[in-house]
Amino acid sequence: MKQQEPFWTIPNILSLYRMVVFPFILYLAITGAERLFAIFIAINLVTDWLDGQIARAFNMQTKLGAKLDSYADVGTYILVFLGVFLFKWSDIQANYLYLPLCLFLGFYLIDKFFALLKYGRVPSYHNYLFKTTGYVQGIFFFCWFIFDFYEWFYLLATGIGVLACIEEIILTYLLPKPASDVKGLFWVLKRRTTL
Repeated sequence: MKQQEPFWTIPNILSLYRMVVFPFILYLAITGAERLFAIFIAINLVTDWLDGQIARAFNMQTKLGAKLDSYADVGTYILVFLGVFLFKWSDIQANYLYLPLCLFLGFYLIDKFFALLKYGRVPSYHNYLFKTTGYVQGIFFFCWFIFDFYEWFYLLATGIGVLACIEEIILTYLLPKPASDVKGLFWVLKRRTTL
């Protein structure tokens, strides 16, 4: 008999928190509460980092946890993009600085739709490059909302995001079925050559 994964783990609770708080953060965005919006987005980003660290450190990784984390990540991305549009669009509207953000968003959508077409769902790869992207972009967005806009940091955050999306598109192309906790393209190619 297959043993059932535990549901009420600390990582799962942190991911659930991120999902439950979405309507409140959306409310903050719509009502123009920029500072509170930024604080709650920052809390979401920190709990995203924490759930992964705790899951790995205490061997609490589950398939359900990976899915919850991915759903929470997508929701947080949507809220951040909404916040950028509502509160910070003027910072990037000049000099066509919105183009890198649009490029990242375009590759992000292609990545997700390609996976949906191939697998019927969006996989939870959790590859190193996308994790790094999340950390870099999270720090960037926090600095942007709380302190100021730094163009070099913006270009780094969007550029690494595009690379991460391209890697995931290639992973989806190469992997015959969805997988969780794929380290990255290098490891997938290395495994294929050793088979």
